[in-house]
Amino acid sequence: MEAVLQARGLTFGYGHDAPPILESWSATFGGGAMTALTGSSGRGKSTLLYLLGLMLQPTAGEVVLDGTAVSGLKDATKARLRAERFGFVFQDAALDSSRSVIDNVTETALYRGASRRDAIARGRDLLDRFGVDVPAARRPGQVSGGQAQRIALCRALVSSPRVLLADEPTGNLDPATSDVVVRALRDHAATGATVIVVTHSPDVAAACDEEIGL
Repeated sequence: MEAVLQARGLTFGYGHDAPPILESWSATFGGGAMTALTGSSGRGKSTLLYLLGLMLQPTAGEVVLDGTAVSGLKDATKARLRAERFGFVFQDAALDSSRSVIDNVTETALYRGASRRDAIARGRDLLDRFGVDVPAARRPGQVSGGQAQRIALCRALVSSPRVLLADEPTGNLDPATSDVVVRALRDHAATGATVIVVTHSPDVAAACDEEIGL
């Protein structure tokens, strides 16, 4: 299995006097696989996801993407890599309440240089696929929690990211919506992408190809 994303000796703590949340942590994530990160609360699962997604800077160690160390790059370069290679699904959806549903979905694709017409077409296809039956001009505050999480999933998938990171993507969802999300993550891994999921759910972990406990 091709190594797409690697953590090499990652160490991170939130303050000089506090013990590190992660210490010398290493793993390799391949393409075409879905990996669950599991463990009790406070073990650093979400922190690890943000380190892997280049949203936090490790105290020591490095993140390697396609054979190149990337965690030490300049912030602007990491921002570009996140837009070009990564997709994110956050536990609380993290939609922009000031923008419409379709604008939330297409933001990343437009940042990557897609035409607005193509981005909207792809976004509408994803919304239809996941049964988000709301007007595309509606604001996130006008949709249910389950719909918001599916909108966030559409946003993550709209640019077909090489790496998809999901933090408790089913934590606040009913079983039917959870199944939709898990199937979508598995389908994306089947395209050759790397999918990493932080989860407390045994069912979600069982749907993954590998489980790593923290």
